[in-house]
Amino acid sequence: MALRRRILTPIHSFTSRRSWWRQLSSAATKSPPLLWDYSTNSNSPTTTEEPITLQLFSWGRGASGQLGGGIEETRIYPAPVATLSVPPDFSLCHATPGRLSQCSSSSEPHVEVGISCGLFHSGLVVDGNLWIWGKGDGGRLGFGHENPVFVPTLNPNLESDVKSIALGGLHSVALDALGRVFTWGYGGFGALGHSVYHRELLPKLVEGSWDGEICHIATSGTHTAAITKSGDGRLGLGPGRGPDFAGGNSTPSEVKALPEPVAAVSCGGFFTMALTEGGQLWNWGANSNYELGRGDKIGGWKPQPVPSLKDVRLTQIASGGYHSLALTDKGEVLSWGHGGHGQLGNSSLHSRKVPEPVEALANERVTYIACGGSSSAAITDKGKLYMWGYATDSQLGVPGLPEMQSSPVEVKFLMEDDGLGDHNVISVAVGASHALCLVSRSGC
Repeated sequence: MALRRRILTPIHSFTSRRSWWRQLSSAATKSPPLLWDYSTNSNSPTTTEEPITLQLFSWGRGASGQLGGGIEETRIYPAPVATLSVPPDFSLCHATPGRLSQCSSSSEPHVEVGISCGLFHSGLVVDGNLWIWGKGDGGRLGFGHENPVFVPTLNPNLESDVKSIALGGLHSVALDALGRVFTWGYGGFGALGHSVYHRELLPKLVEGSWDGEICHIATSGTHTAAITKSGDGRLGLGPGRGPDFAGGNSTPSEVKALPEPVAAVSCGGFFTMALTEGGQLWNWGANSNYELGRGDKIGGWKPQPVPSLKDVRLTQIASGGYHSLALTDKGEVLSWGHGGHGQLGNSSLHSRKVPEPVEALANERVTYIACGGSSSAAITDKGKLYMWGYATDSQLGVPGLPEMQSSPVEVKFLMEDDGLGDHNVISVAVGASHALCLVSRSGC
């Protein structure tokens, strides 16, 4: 198949530019490369059980290579980027940002997989290995340079196995198996936690005064959060700082106002949400778009619970630029905050002051949620993927949508007779203008 390269002819209008990008959508690759095979990997336990095939799909705008297909393109529907062969007892990363850890049924080490989308870059973790690709400005890929990378590329610059990744706007964060946090990229707002505002072209250890190991991380375009095993929260954007203040806190500082141990955290544009071990939601930060879900626009840097969720147990939280999602233990999706791009899924462009159910998903049991800057996603227990919100760059993976898609739509996969079975989505990550998902092709 011939590669369709960028035409270097000047484009004089926004409309023609958008049409041009849409014409670059690539066809699905029939045989995406095998990126990782557990049967030949020395870190994996020996087993005679049949492996499970996972595929990584991408879609949306890929001007900087963040789709991983090797060229500049826009994909209007999901297309496979890579194949993974994993053992049957694989799991998603236990330290997935915003998600309470899923209890393991075995004490044996598992192969863990996870994905993350930044502003214009993407990442994949498999069994402690990190592949990363996309725009390289600021050093956000961690290869020691600022060049773009157009296909998933193994990063050799981390000292230990990677347990979780969180990609921000111009930077990246990784948690390793020793409970250490590494950051790299552009250090504006203090998001790297290295006390000075500059670029880090290679992963650098974040040092601080905490005791014990870090077990959970999250990041956004402006700040980073980490949780110790004792449940203490650390945050890279401190009290008295934020969108109405100059600068930020460039070293981790403890969030001391949380009354009980924290188990998961999610970072929005200028706000933060934390889940306790019991599934209770606390949040703080900017609130001009009802991001905190308290019924008013009063923000602040003191963590407080969300009143309407006092008796609701949550298993996952996700933060967009100015909106939020939460997943209950009953599989119900709640949304609140800014709704001007349809990202709340309430069939309108209105904002919500408090958490309310996404009614279009009321008959589904959702198992996983994700937010992009102005878009949202949910996966059901049947492996179906739904998306809604801002669609101008095809980041919802459904051709022909309006620019603002205000209700969930199912993302379909092109069916090929490849003998791998149905597409069962297990994880999704959403950036500003692109998205990734991991799909089981073995009917699991």
